[in-house]
Amino acid sequence: QHPSVNPVSILSLPLPELSKKLRDGSLPPDHVFYAYVGKALQLATETNCITEFLQESETQVRKTKLMEKQGLLYGVPVSIKDSIDCQGHDTTLGFINNLNKPAAEDSVVVQVLKRQGAIPFVKTNVPQSLISYDCKNLIFGQTRNPLMFTRTPGGSSGGEGALIGGSGSILGIGTDVGGSLRFPAAFCGICAIKPTGNRLSKRGVMSGVVGQKAVAAAVGPLAKDVESLALCLKALLSEDMFSLDSTVPPLPFNEEVYSSTKPLRIGYYETDFFTMPSPAMRRAVRETKQLLEEAGHTLVPFEITNVDHVIFNYCVRGMFSDGGRSFVKKFKGEMEKGGTALFFWLAKAPHWLKTLLSGISKPFVPRFSSIIRSMKENTVDEVWSLHHEIQDFCHQFIAQWKKLNLDVMLCPMLGPALGIGYPAKLSVAVSYTMLYNVLDFPAGVVPVTLATDEDEEQLKDYKGYYQDWWDRTLVKAFRGGVGMPVAVQCVALPWQEELCLRFMKEVETL
Repeated sequence: QHPSVNPVSILSLPLPELSKKLRDGSLPPDHVFYAYVGKALQLATETNCITEFLQESETQVRKTKLMEKQGLLYGVPVSIKDSIDCQGHDTTLGFINNLNKPAAEDSVVVQVLKRQGAIPFVKTNVPQSLISYDCKNLIFGQTRNPLMFTRTPGGSSGGEGALIGGSGSILGIGTDVGGSLRFPAAFCGICAIKPTGNRLSKRGVMSGVVGQKAVAAAVGPLAKDVESLALCLKALLSEDMFSLDSTVPPLPFNEEVYSSTKPLRIGYYETDFFTMPSPAMRRAVRETKQLLEEAGHTLVPFEITNVDHVIFNYCVRGMFSDGGRSFVKKFKGEMEKGGTALFFWLAKAPHWLKTLLSGISKPFVPRFSSIIRSMKENTVDEVWSLHHEIQDFCHQFIAQWKKLNLDVMLCPMLGPALGIGYPAKLSVAVSYTMLYNVLDFPAGVVPVTLATDEDEEQLKDYKGYYQDWWDRTLVKAFRGGVGMPVAVQCVALPWQEELCLRFMKEVETL
């Protein structure tokens, strides 16, 4: 209908520039909208990343033109993860049981986006239950990585990663309880930030394990660059959000911290001694560290210890304190075969059998033995003391951070993207991201390099720290990733999203 519209030039604009043109009227909202709808449609056929087109978005584009007050995201098309409520649409979490149960109202995040002039236009795919960093379910099937179709886009915000990574959306909203924003960003070569758990409202956002308080979930944005993430947070951290959800602290975006240029004191580590980093991951941290030092920042080695205890005792035991019972219940009648089958069998096994299996497997597969041990049903008393232990751990970690007088931390991020199907077999590889959900620190991901032939060559020497089945599988999952993006993680202390973004911006610029 608009032969004069040049979608290529619209799609090439970065978000800050696009939103400026929309606000000053040099680009009409409908031109931008249809340029993205066209691109999103093309990507959906290639990668299977979209679950639904939000029909009402077309009406909204027309209404946007009549808005009195232009919000910060005026006329910007935004993609929304399946697990975030949009009025009149299903929030499936990849479960057939959740079909044809449309949400009664928009989640708070979606309401705020609309008040800021944004136009939610599609919902994107997720793995069944969200507790996975692949992106496949029985309703919509498997989403593929737009940069290499044989690789996973990551998860659980995998549809978002694929859509934005392939330029079919300029800004997306996802969630993260173990790396679900950071995996798709890292695997698809884009940026994302997982804020402190309660910085953005989670009202109307469905979770994979409801009610657990041990591991903090968060809502956050994904985009091509850091500036876009910052713009999104500025828009969301508004009076609207604080009035729609009074449990969110009324902390507006701190521009001063974000735009500061004073040199930073940065902690860093190359490995967590639990998941051995791929050669590309190590190189990404080393090269970034060197560039930061050359730019005048101070880098201080940080010692990470006891990650195995964090993963088994806090993450597995914390998220499945009832022995995984309530989680398994959701899969009634729609079990997928594959990597999760063993997990379900374990969750259903009686306590005595778990104890026996854990004992027998300990000498051969210590990590598997620990997982079985963590999957037991806890008494109320045990859950309370676990929460107390996590609090203590968090304070100790902060004490170590403060002792070194750090501003932020540079950490590895799993990469390059694993082959499709591997995440289900490699749940233990979430150690780099999950740590910061347990601590509830803001953590973002910035792509810094591409996997090289040399990295691939060095994989031949990859043994892993446990040399168990998981380590042997992980090296296979990394193989064949030459040319794929590799990212680093940027971390700050709780409620310091602006400082985290400032650090991410620094890394991105360098």
